[in-house]
Amino acid sequence: MPAILQNHYVLAVHNVRESAQFYVEALGFQIVNEPPGWIFVRRDNCMIMLGECPDDMHPSQLGCHNYFAYLRVDDADGYYAQTKEKGVRSLRDIEDKPWGMREFGVTTPDGHRITIGQIISSAGSR
Repeated sequence: MPAILQNHYVLAVHNVRESAQFYVEALGFQIVNEPPGWIFVRRDNCMIMLGECPDDMHPSQLGCHNYFAYLRVDDADGYYAQTKEKGVRSLRDIEDKPWGMREFGVTTPDGHRITIGQIISSAGSR
């Protein structure tokens, strides 16, 4: 079976410049491409493709608790400290989970939600 080589996420955002600024300044991504109406940001093996859709419904109006991404990192505590220092709004403080991950949740200015976690036991590697 073919292998998945990388994660790319595609998000509708109201203001592509403001959204890209959040990913760069708060989460440590870099802008790698700017086709018309889009900004692509990347950090390590994760790409987020931000598309400007000013008339779309704000994600916070969906009324659900879905997260668009789960970013597995090598230092969840360090990333958590970095996001707190940058003023990123936490949805969930960092904690150990019964599935073997140490994780926390953040929200973007657009209302998109991301979980960031690190494996702490073999249960999380399945």
